[in-house]
Amino acid sequence: MDCIETRCPEETFAAGRKLGLTARPGEVYTLNGELGVGKTVFTQGVAAGLGIAEHVNSPTFTIVQVYETGRMPFYHFDVYRIGDIEEMDEIGYEDYFYGDGICVIEWAERIRELIPEDAGSITIEKNLEKGFDYRKITIN
Repeated sequence: MDCIETRCPEETFAAGRKLGLTARPGEVYTLNGELGVGKTVFTQGVAAGLGIAEHVNSPTFTIVQVYETGRMPFYHFDVYRIGDIEEMDEIGYEDYFYGDGICVIEWAERIRELIPEDAGSITIEKNLEKGFDYRKITIN
């Protein structure tokens, strides 16, 4: 388990970039944290570490955003708005979860039963006592 403390968005981005630099095909990570905690900034860092130059946004209305311009495909899921788990079957989630890229899944607790057992977990937390931009990032 890695625990990283960041004090600005640039450091949160750098923590994500480090993960992207070492990522291997087939890795799946759940990304946990409150709204506004920096999940998108972290994910943008992962993409940068994979060599993806495109702008990365949270795929709030599309469930999954696919980026294929890096050293391996990057599948960014946001399942916050999923109404029924069958929607995951409709988009062919298994092709992503068990494919040749890396998956980062926001709000994964909504599809808990589909997450591979060996998936990693990333949790980003605020602590206002340590400052407005302080973040604790735990990677399992």
